[in-house]
Amino acid sequence: MEKRSNEGFIWSLFAAGGELTALITPTMIFITGIAIPLGLFQGAMSYERMLVFLTNPIGAIILFGVIMLSSCHAMHRFYKTLFDLGVRQGLGLWSVLSYGTAALATVIAFVVLLLLVVR
Repeated sequence: MEKRSNEGFIWSLFAAGGELTALITPTMIFITGIAIPLGLFQGAMSYERMLVFLTNPIGAIILFGVIMLSSCHAMHRFYKTLFDLGVRQGLGLWSVLSYGTAALATVIAFVVLLLLVVR
């Protein structure tokens, strides 16, 4: 009997997170680092508008997806980078720590966003 692996699931989260991060990060850098300081979006990113966006279930789901997929991508990249750098001793511990960190970030994001939506 052939042993099954969970690599496909992990790689799908990595790929989705990479794609999403590649699309969202430059946009967020432009908006928050260039456009808002130059006054291009007057009031569009105000606290009140962002609070309305995050208390809306659809907005919370979007932000949750971005946080979850980006953290899965980052931690998988970290784990594979350790392997590429020659870290072979304790690789199981690094696996638990890296994927555990992604899971913890996902749970924290879920709880915080749920509290915002329910309030």
